[in-house]
Amino acid sequence: MKPRLKDKYKNEIVKNLMSKLSLKNIYSLPKIKKIVINMGLGPDGSDQKVIKSCIQDISAITGQYPVVTKFKKSISNFKSRKGTNAGLKVTLRNDRMFEFVDRLVNIALPRIKDFRGLPDSGCDKFGNYSFGIKEHIIFPEINFDKVEKIRGMDITIVTESKSQENTIFLLKEFNFPIIKSNKKRTKKINKAPSEPIKEETNQNGKN
Repeated sequence: MKPRLKDKYKNEIVKNLMSKLSLKNIYSLPKIKKIVINMGLGPDGSDQKVIKSCIQDISAITGQYPVVTKFKKSISNFKSRKGTNAGLKVTLRNDRMFEFVDRLVNIALPRIKDFRGLPDSGCDKFGNYSFGIKEHIIFPEINFDKVEKIRGMDITIVTESKSQENTIFLLKEFNFPIIKSNKKRTKKINKAPSEPIKEETNQNGKN
């Protein structure tokens, strides 16, 4: 059975994008190529019990068994050594990708406390969109009572897009709650003193 969102993409989203972007060639439309999900293990990377628990959680969320990633170099500040476990990684394509997006947008994200949307500043120069989730328990597949530790996740939506604007159009068609970023550049202004600086004098009245 095809995912609901995949049918919607072929029957509705493609037509909407061609109209909004004024494109006639369907092959020039932006589209989601894959979704990469990362979960960091931190200092628990050497604990096999924790790794097993995290693998079960991310497998339940994505429907796919993750790959254990390793640190490529030692970083003293993070107490990491080259070759040790860094985290878990899953790459979703095709049907599983559409199923994940459907659950993410319609079920998981609305469960975030005080959620106001995803900033449009999450796009890189290649048209890929990335954002982080602080609590993986927002996914209904996770049983909160069995979770030993709440962990964050980084999600990257890799697209075939020619611009950041086209990527935002694409994600909005999939009902991603994209909002304008509130980041504003502030300029430092050197203000002149309101009163002239008086020179100090000694008891003899000399400067």
